[in-house]
Amino acid sequence: MTASLPRQASPPDEPQRPPEDPRRKFRRRALTLLIIVLLIGVPAGYLVISANQSRNSGKQKEEKYSATGLTEGWPSRVQRRLYQVPIPGKSTDVAYYETNNWKTSRLYVQFGITNEGLDKFLANVGTSRDALQKGDITISARDQKVVGWEFTGAGPWWGLVHKQKDPAPTQDIVVNWSQPQHPMVYVVSRTIP
Repeated sequence: MTASLPRQASPPDEPQRPPEDPRRKFRRRALTLLIIVLLIGVPAGYLVISANQSRNSGKQKEEKYSATGLTEGWPSRVQRRLYQVPIPGKSTDVAYYETNNWKTSRLYVQFGITNEGLDKFLANVGTSRDALQKGDITISARDQKVVGWEFTGAGPWWGLVHKQKDPAPTQDIVVNWSQPQHPMVYVVSRTIP
């Protein structure tokens, strides 16, 4: 035989609660639902947006680094400092491309400049116009092919190789003076990682 416990009655001094108004009950439940949606939905939405931005950024980087040939614009300051390619401030038609592998890293840069700007660039690299040799195409056929340079057009063409002690980079520089007041400069700076 199971014993059942007697049911306790409400204390006599506590009044009975009136039934809750259905509209108030609805508002309370709606507010609770809104709070739950905000606590869960907002962070979830943020995660979705963040994931999409991250994915898009990765795609842009992949496109940038899988591209072959030059990218119009200036290499970053870090790249210019690392490869010691001090492009003068008023340069035009600036484009670059960087390659990296386990053996050698290279920065390919081209830019147009004035003769005064060329002298400043060469001095900042650590050489001078006197080191340029007429007709000397110092950038290898392999490096020309990587970025699509062809040094066969109108010249005159001048070149030099600026070798430095490791770990400083070596720069192969070719200058096209087909426009005498605005030479075009081509640089391949390579360093061992």
